[in-house]
Amino acid sequence: MTHAATIRGIESPALAAASALQELSAQLRDPTLAPARFGVLGEEYAAAWLARRGWSTLSRNWHTRYGELDLVMLDPERTIVFVEVKTRRTMRYGSPQEAVTARKRLRLRRAGVQWLLEPEHRIAHNGVRFDVISILLEASGPSVRYIPEAF
Repeated sequence: MTHAATIRGIESPALAAASALQELSAQLRDPTLAPARFGVLGEEYAAAWLARRGWSTLSRNWHTRYGELDLVMLDPERTIVFVEVKTRRTMRYGSPQEAVTARKRLRLRRAGVQWLLEPEHRIAHNGVRFDVISILLEASGPSVRYIPEAF
């Protein structure tokens, strides 16, 4: 999903991302959201949060036999970043990032290799890494914990 906003005729992805963050924050606070929808909104929130910081989305919810890559992003330094997003309403079952187990990390690495091997994904880049974004819903709204080079 690409967002753009205009200020005096100039497109501003950062402004669009800020607007998207406000809208998604309100949606995430809905207590009637089904868990799957809550997770999707968390991924959208993470993508907008990164876009506001100058990142570009390369792929979302990319599926392989090893599992799904939530976000594949290109950071401002042209590093391809595979981002695992975990969203929680409470800490009842531990922090969101605790859900990224050793088994999950292995599957994500394998999925990342598959993504990189696809001919349409061959772009100029300065490296590859795996990050985690943990989103915890607090009274004031979503709280983001960004973990670069998580594994």
